Amino acid sequence: MSDLHTHNTNDGSVIPVRFTKLYMTLLIILAILLTAGQLLTQWRIRAVQDELWVIRYTALQRHQSQQIVKQALQVTDASEQASFGENVAELKALFPVFERYHLQSREGRVTEYNVQITNSEKVQKLYEGIRPHFDAFRQSADRLMRLKHFDEVRQPDVQASLRLMLANEKPFLEKIDGIVREYTGEMRAKLSQLQSIELYLYIFTVIVLVGFGWLVFRPAAQKLKQTFAQLVEAESQTAAANKKLVSANRSLKETRQKLFEATKQQYEQQIDEQKLRTSYLIAGQEEERKRMSRELHDGLGQMLTAIKLQLEGLEASIVRTTSTDENGMIPHAKNLKTLKSLVTQTIQETRTISNNLMPTVLSDFGIVPAIKMLAEHDRNERISVTFETNLTPAMPRLDKNVEIMLYRVTQEAVSNAVKHANPSTIQIELMERGKTLQLQVSDDGRGFRISRNKQDNELRKSPLDTSNDNTSNGELRPPSQGLHNIQERIKLLNGKFKINSTLGKGTKIQVVIPYQTHLQPHDTY
Repeated sequence: MSDLHTHNTNDGSVIPVRFTKLYMTLLIILAILLTAGQLLTQWRIRAVQDELWVIRYTALQRHQSQQIVKQALQVTDASEQASFGENVAELKALFPVFERYHLQSREGRVTEYNVQITNSEKVQKLYEGIRPHFDAFRQSADRLMRLKHFDEVRQPDVQASLRLMLANEKPFLEKIDGIVREYTGEMRAKLSQLQSIELYLYIFTVIVLVGFGWLVFRPAAQKLKQTFAQLVEAESQTAAANKKLVSANRSLKETRQKLFEATKQQYEQQIDEQKLRTSYLIAGQEEERKRMSRELHDGLGQMLTAIKLQLEGLEASIVRTTSTDENGMIPHAKNLKTLKSLVTQTIQETRTISNNLMPTVLSDFGIVPAIKMLAEHDRNERISVTFETNLTPAMPRLDKNVEIMLYRVTQEAVSNAVKHANPSTIQIELMERGKTLQLQVSDDGRGFRISRNKQDNELRKSPLDTSNDNTSNGELRPPSQGLHNIQERIKLLNGKFKINSTLGKGTKIQVVIPYQTHLQPHDTY
């Protein structure tokens, strides 16, 4: 049906309004037809059941009348004289039931089952025709039921009553049979009528179904067929679109992966370049330190030593050529002595600076002797510096860069502790554990509070560096450039750097680098 219109609901769905109305009409008509047929059938079945009870009571009168005649003959039979009383009592029990059934059937009712029907005019006429025979039965039975002794049977009125009953038996039976046949015929007619009505209802229902099938279901099926075709086509288009989306998504993922890898590679390249520049810078610094240390030791140190020797020679020459004064003292001897002491201190300071720049023991003998010498150099009466290690002389030398880094960390930590912390003890530990080297420098000095702002925590920018602050007051100690350089050195070796400090309890510096000792080539650095 091409003229079927649609209606848009609030939720956006499309409902065929005419289809809906036709479906509802069909359902209502079918419900009415089924309900009407069911009500009619139930009503007629109930009426037939009532008529069956009346027919049954009517048919029982035939049997009851025969029993009454038989019982009357036994009452008047001389051979049954011994049972006369029982026969009379039986007759008195049978006749009232017979009488009740006949009277109720005549009125179309059965009081025991609360049944009431309306007899047709023909049935009423038949009952009027059987009334004289029933009255005769009643008159005869009434006389026989009044008998007291068997001798009364021979009385003329008793014999006349018996003959009257026998004379009306056959007509009563025939007319009762006629009434039963009439009842049965009428019931069959009603059942045939009910059957016809049911047939008409069935035919009408089939016509309604066929009409709705032609007017509703056929166009609905066509519409559904078109809808299914559209759904299949839409599914095909959706599948194709999904394939395109999957392909685009895959391409996007591949592009993102490539971009990520390129970004990662660029970042790693930048990190490597930064590490390389830092490595070159640190190497340049170490070379400059080595050059300055050599020049201080070989150049300035030798010149100062030569000056000291010249002063000693000058002092001896003055002693030989100059006489003493009135106090027995050589003129200018005190100034020469002061000058010699100053030159000696300058030589010692030059050696200290040269050693700090690049100790020869580090390049000649390794990290353990260098740290021992550092601990002994900074040990005095006020500060106790101890050093412990599990590295033995039998073990191979460490890598040159590793040795320099460990020495610079130890040097910077000990120097800061001596200058700022005022400690009584400084402990240095260098241990090889597993595949790592662990350096720890701790003191019991004043400590400091590590600020959490950006300026004071540049050392903790690296994820390898964590600090612990257990105080909320006290002096702030900004990170030195030396510690910053140490952190850069540790990054180059993929190590971890950690500072813990608490006011009044000291400071602890920990360095952990992945390293496994093996033979390393060394030159004189």
